Amino acid sequence: MSAITPLRDENLQRRLHAAIAQVNKVLLGKARQVKLAFTCLVAGGHLLLEDVPGVGKTTLAHALAASFALEFQRVQFTSDLLPSDIIGVSMYERETGQFRFHPGPLFAGLLLADEINRATPKTQSALLEAMAERQVTVDGQTHTLPEPFFVVATQNPLDLAGTFPLPDSQLDRFMLRVSLDYPDASAERELLTGSDRRDLLTHLTPQLDATCLTLLHRQIQTITASPALLDYLQALLAASRRHPDIRVGLSPRAGLSLLAAARAWAMLSDRGHVLPEDIQALFVPLAAHRLVASRGASGDALARTLLSEVAVD
Repeated sequence: MSAITPLRDENLQRRLHAAIAQVNKVLLGKARQVKLAFTCLVAGGHLLLEDVPGVGKTTLAHALAASFALEFQRVQFTSDLLPSDIIGVSMYERETGQFRFHPGPLFAGLLLADEINRATPKTQSALLEAMAERQVTVDGQTHTLPEPFFVVATQNPLDLAGTFPLPDSQLDRFMLRVSLDYPDASAERELLTGSDRRDLLTHLTPQLDATCLTLLHRQIQTITASPALLDYLQALLAASRRHPDIRVGLSPRAGLSLLAAARAWAMLSDRGHVLPEDIQALFVPLAAHRLVASRGASGDALARTLLSEVAVD
C-alpha cells in the first residue's frame, strides 16, 4: 500500500473527516461511537469495546485500520493463550549460533485483542508494557513497537463463564470504553437490505497514513485548554476521589487522558479550543471503567453523578 504524502493542516482535517465518513458508511447509525473511536486514535490512546456479540466491534477495528493504512492483526484471546503467542519468542538459530527474536502479532499498527477477558491474567498483563510504553521486553532485551501503535480490545459483559475480569491497572490503560449497542430500526433495515459489511470493508481506501496520524497527534497539542477549563477538569478529578460511593477515584493518568481526548474531540469538531461540553461528552466513556465503586453502583452511573454534581464555573 503506497504512502500518502503529508498534507497541510486544512487538507489534513479534510482527509480526517473523509475517513470518519467512510467508517460511518460501514458502521451504520453509530456516528457518536465512531467519533469516539477516532478521538481515541488521534489522541494516541487505546480503545475498549464492551458489548454483546455481532454489533460491529470487529468491523469498526477493521475500518479504522483500513482508513489509516495501518497494519492490522487480530488475536482471539482464549484461556490457553500464552504471552509469547502475542509478544513473540526468541528462537535459537544454529546457523548463527545466536537467539533471534521473532515478533508476534503485537507488532502491528492496530491490534484487535478479541474477547480479551477470556485470557488468563498472566496473558492479559503481557499487554501492559506494550500499551503503556510502546515496547516489550523479552529475555532482557527491549523491542520497540511500531509507531503508531493502537490496541482495540473487545469483551462481552454478559457472558461471564470462563472469563477473567481485567485488573484496574489494565483498565486504566484504555483511554475510552465504548459500547456500540444495537442499531436503530432504520440502520438495521439498511443492514438487512444492503451490502455485506465484509464486502464493504474490502473497498475501503486509506484516507491518511501513519505519518499523517503522527501529524494529527502533534496538532492536538496546539488545541487550547483555558485555565477555567482545566479548573473544571480538576474539579471532576477531585470529586471522584472524595465521593462516598467511590472507593478508587480517577488517577492523574486519567486526567491527562481526559485532556488529550478533549483536545482531539475539539479538533474533530473543527475547533481550536476545548469547551466544557467536550469534557462532558467524553467523561463517561473515559471515567466509567476506571471508577471503583464502594457500594455496588455501576461506573457509568457514578460518572454521570459526578457530571451532575460538579458545576461549570
